[in-house]
Amino acid sequence: MHPARSHRGGRRCMRIALSLLFLLANVATADEAKCLFVSSYHQGYAWSDGVERGLLETLDGKCQIRQFDMDTKRKKSLEEKKAAANEARALIESWRPDIVITADDNAAKYLIKPFYRDKDLPFVFCGVNWTVKEYGFPYRNVTGMIEVAPVKTMIEEAKALTPGASRGLYIGADTPTEKKNASRIRQVAEMQGLEFEQQLSSSLQSWIAAYEAGQKFDFIIIGSNAGIGDWSDDAAFEAIKPITTQLTVTSHEWMMPVTMLGMTKVPEEQGEWAGKVALQILDGALPNTIPIIANRKWDLYLNPALVESAGLKLPAQLLGKGKVYQ
Repeated sequence: MHPARSHRGGRRCMRIALSLLFLLANVATADEAKCLFVSSYHQGYAWSDGVERGLLETLDGKCQIRQFDMDTKRKKSLEEKKAAANEARALIESWRPDIVITADDNAAKYLIKPFYRDKDLPFVFCGVNWTVKEYGFPYRNVTGMIEVAPVKTMIEEAKALTPGASRGLYIGADTPTEKKNASRIRQVAEMQGLEFEQQLSSSLQSWIAAYEAGQKFDFIIIGSNAGIGDWSDDAAFEAIKPITTQLTVTSHEWMMPVTMLGMTKVPEEQGEWAGKVALQILDGALPNTIPIIANRKWDLYLNPALVESAGLKLPAQLLGKGKVYQ
């Protein structure tokens, strides 16, 4: 081989090698990436804690993780929610994460939609209730998992356990999320030929009053207590135990202290899925190629103390399947 050609070939190989090294040096591996988790709520709220557990277990050791809690169950005014979103946005701009994972509606409503629609920064949401229509998802940089309750199955089970049922009641906290939940459940109930009403409360006393009034209905669906500032499981249980005569059902595990039968969503599923999808995106997947999906897991719970105090008898098949709430 001619010496000049040999030198030119060597230089070309060197340039290719250097280019590959440069590319490798600038591609962040998952364990070098920054993952920011923005929760709409606060630590200590059972649903949020479950989502956080699922997410952190999935991402542990795979990226740098930082968390910001918007705390909008306790900071309820529009000004406070917007301020929390602006704090999260400031953290994003200063810390510069490679991906942001959000949990529940307020992060979607006050952070993603107004500031990051179709931007370069990828987002994975979870825990958005029922539908993403309000937020216009998907964006090119956003995918996620919505949160739906097994409403149809829950109402069908309640009707089966209360033959001839024609009227149901939904009670929960007086919050935007619970208003959305109550509306969706009423639609399903009316499609099944039921009259359905709702009572939303901002205090434990008014919740207990709504529960007592609910004994005139055929069954009660227990919504979330998040937003009732003076809530106490023990106080609620002691108040309702002697007055309970009608079947109660819920889709929230943390409401089992005051509910007979639970067909409950699994918050860890939301966090695990969001974490796995975040890692896929860090590995090069495009968010808008990953479909938005709904949760698929449920747990069945029973509260024998309330069932017995009401003098109700549940089918042996149901008793055999359910986890006993202690």
